[in-house]
Amino acid sequence: MGFTHLHVHTQYSLLDGMSKIPELIAKTKELGMDSIAITDHGVMYGVIDFYKEAKAQGIKPIIGCEVYVAPGSRFDREIDRGENRYYHLILLAENDTGYHNLMKIVSRGFTDGFYYKPRVDREVLEEFHEGIICLSACLAGEVAIKLNQGFYEEAKQAALEHQEIFGKGNYFLEMQDHGIPEQRTVNQGLMRIHEETGIELVATNDLHYVNAEDAEAHDILLCIQTGKTVDDPSRMRYEGGQYYLKSPEEMMALFPYAREAIENTGKIAERCNVEIEFGVQKLPKYEVPEGYTSEGYLRELCQEGLEKRYNPVTKELQDRMDFELDTIEKMGYVDYFLIVWDFIKYAKDHGIPVGPGRGSAAGAIVSYCLEITDVEPIHFNLLFERFLNPERVSMPDIDVDICPDRRQEVIDYVVEKYGQEKVVQIVTFGTMKARQVVRDVVRALNMPYSTGDRIAKMIPPTLNMTIDTAMKEVKELREAYENEEDIRVMIDASKKLEGLPRHASVCDRPKAYG
Repeated sequence: MGFTHLHVHTQYSLLDGMSKIPELIAKTKELGMDSIAITDHGVMYGVIDFYKEAKAQGIKPIIGCEVYVAPGSRFDREIDRGENRYYHLILLAENDTGYHNLMKIVSRGFTDGFYYKPRVDREVLEEFHEGIICLSACLAGEVAIKLNQGFYEEAKQAALEHQEIFGKGNYFLEMQDHGIPEQRTVNQGLMRIHEETGIELVATNDLHYVNAEDAEAHDILLCIQTGKTVDDPSRMRYEGGQYYLKSPEEMMALFPYAREAIENTGKIAERCNVEIEFGVQKLPKYEVPEGYTSEGYLRELCQEGLEKRYNPVTKELQDRMDFELDTIEKMGYVDYFLIVWDFIKYAKDHGIPVGPGRGSAAGAIVSYCLEITDVEPIHFNLLFERFLNPERVSMPDIDVDICPDRRQEVIDYVVEKYGQEKVVQIVTFGTMKARQVVRDVVRALNMPYSTGDRIAKMIPPTLNMTIDTAMKEVKELREAYENEEDIRVMIDASKKLEGLPRHASVCDRPKAYG
């Protein structure tokens, strides 16, 4: 039974993990492993990218998350600023039910339990435990914390409670060894709990970067996260350089006394089989007035709009609109147009300014007749096929500009109409681009501001510019790298961190789904 890494932080453990997904998967394959998990801190941002990349490279993806668990209720907002605000737990989706439950658990952490971190509690875990395999996590797990504090019986009780939640055979005691003395204490305690309770052991490596030589760059990344510098002895750091993608042989060498803990990783990997379905639209249903079908209601609205917008209504105009409506019906987007028409009508009826329309949606006469857009497509010879084409089946995207001062009113209307659970605002990421990452790294290395300013300004401020490209194009940058040792060290670290997500924010366009 082969070894599988089940505790893995990618670039989406923001400013903590620096494992870029394509490199992570490629290295997994290179080391002879056929599966790997993703368990980012409290989020599932990277799951789709991870899943697609793993499948593309012939590696089995295991979907998981390292969740934060509140010691009491997720609704508690205690004053304590110490480590007792939450503890860690690794959750892995065993099947599609588990994947959907994992998404619900993570979402509850944000909607109900956010306090410094997105926290869940026992109630949430009990409600959504089906299809999930749980590991006791790292030194920040409840069992490990209690063992380190010398409270063996309490640690054992916590383990039994976790097993009760997830079911026998679905909960494992997680052993790690990064050369930290506390881990030796914990591992001894875990083995004793295993002997007394029968709860199985599993060996993991708390993976935060791909290669052993990435340790220094990761140290710099943590400094960027915490606002510290590498010469600050009190900074947060992962000492020892052991948080990389280790080979099966390295993991076996770490746990010669617990071979079953290595073998259990492969057994868990075999059990985890999630299939994510792509290309299936799941739109909410628009409730049309009694006596109408969705198709009939949309056609009536469009016909009224056509007669309002054009005088006279020529055969060319009528044929164009009928063709567009036929296409919309065949592709299953009738409800989508009704939903967009409805919230734009709400905005206009309430005096909330809405833009005239932009992008390919302005090429549809249906958009114009529904007053979704105010750009007349015939006069400007705009093509409907750029917006919606049966030969290229993809979700239509209607860009809507709504007055930012009152946009929330429209979002609230959509939430009230379709339900909180069916309306979201999508996440967007700010990434560490070439100039920004240089300035960040210079600050973390405690180099003079003027140095960072000088090097950053050598990098051309053009779209998609990378440090490597800048080095090829800008002679003085290349010379600085070749002739100045501190610049070489700084640029090498910057190249490793370049492109990582720096922060997450909310896109200002709500998306409705079913």
